[in-house]
Amino acid sequence: MGECNIGAEKTCPHAAIILTGPALRRIIRSVKDSTVVHPPLTSAILRRSYRKTFPSAVRGEGVYLWDADGKRYLDFSGSAAVNLIGHGVAEIPAAMVDQARQLEFVHSSQFTTPVAEAYAQELLAFAGDNFRGGGVFFTCGGSEATETALKLVRQYQVEVGQTARYQVLSRTQSYHGATLGALAVSGNKRRREIYLPMVREFAHVGLPYCYRCAYGCKDCARQYAAEVERAIELARGEAAAFIFEPVSGATLGAAVPPEGYLEQVAEICQHHGVLMIADEVMTGMGRTGRNFAVEHWGVTPDILIAAKGLASGYAPLGAVIATKKVVDAIASGSGALLHGFTYNAHPIAMAAGRAVLAHVKRDKLVQAADSRGDGTTGADLGRALGRLRDLKSVGDVRGIGMLWGVEFVADKASKRTFSPELNFAGRVGQAAAKRGLMLYPMQGCVDGVSGDHLLIAPPAVITAKQIAWAVGQLSAAIEDASG
Repeated sequence: MGECNIGAEKTCPHAAIILTGPALRRIIRSVKDSTVVHPPLTSAILRRSYRKTFPSAVRGEGVYLWDADGKRYLDFSGSAAVNLIGHGVAEIPAAMVDQARQLEFVHSSQFTTPVAEAYAQELLAFAGDNFRGGGVFFTCGGSEATETALKLVRQYQVEVGQTARYQVLSRTQSYHGATLGALAVSGNKRRREIYLPMVREFAHVGLPYCYRCAYGCKDCARQYAAEVERAIELARGEAAAFIFEPVSGATLGAAVPPEGYLEQVAEICQHHGVLMIADEVMTGMGRTGRNFAVEHWGVTPDILIAAKGLASGYAPLGAVIATKKVVDAIASGSGALLHGFTYNAHPIAMAAGRAVLAHVKRDKLVQAADSRGDGTTGADLGRALGRLRDLKSVGDVRGIGMLWGVEFVADKASKRTFSPELNFAGRVGQAAAKRGLMLYPMQGCVDGVSGDHLLIAPPAVITAKQIAWAVGQLSAAIEDASG
């Protein structure tokens, strides 16, 4: 029967049916009636999966993790595209300890802190000239940051007198977070389906997916952009914002948009008074070889969402980076942001993020991640992964910087997918883990149910030798799963 991670990132391999109502109950009954012997419930943790046992991680250094049994794993997914600087960088926890000794916590409704003020200024500068004079709202992660951005665009529209605008348009096959608001604007079918009765949805449009382009790669940038404009027009003056991942994340597996698409979308949004929210939770902070991925196309959104690489996993941290236009509308309007979290701008997380940013800049990790550069780590990674195209089960290898996707097919000529029940990506992940290689398997890239792929996102400190070893082990794991 294999794994069954309903609601987890490695999604349920048996969920070829929609997980609602009777269908969901059938799955629950089948799980209950299964004769598979499951691991004993020795953990008090409400687990992501009760279908498998998880090794206990005890140490990390560079690109490696060790479990309690002493087994070493190469973290080829950057722990879900989180870690860019590598594990065990001593200066980061040292900065956190120094901050904890001075001040561990204050509530942001009562105080600001020097570390938060300094970090916000540094982050605005890192985001570029478009955000000069803007503001940063810190959160504990990407989902909170998405929720913040959704509320922020609504308040902005109200502050500027556009009270009818509240709809946030988004794209199919996208993912913006696990909270209900974030799920409403996401397109990941498996993660959303059972919660849809609890959310209010707005229009979703298609997104460029070159391997399976809906327009046959004929003028597709314009046609995908035109879908955004049609959705705005159909909203009849109620569209407040459009949220997008510049390069798709785990749901679609690092699909890079065609030239001209994001530029046209930006023009359309500006023309219609619709704010642009760039979800750079996965792609930001140097992951694609630019500070933020939108820089590849010269696009300047009104709001950037950052997390994951923001603190590289050393602390829970997210951020909403807003332009001066957005901040000024509130500051000169009502004068109060109608939003907040208990732990936003937590001083210890601020210290972690600030230390990570300094480390990224000092060690030139953004430049190292640039796959379009000459002799860079990103170029080494892209070149090595490209060799996987020769395998019979690999249909596509795509990506940019230190963010790549490998899509699997049962037949290359027709691009036919494996049956979802087979969970081919999960099988590859299991085979790789046995070999000491950690991957990020996903299903549903084609239509939300069918389609298997991996997300590859190692730390930018990985060496050419480590890349070669990892790709060799990945190739063998794919062959194992194919057999």
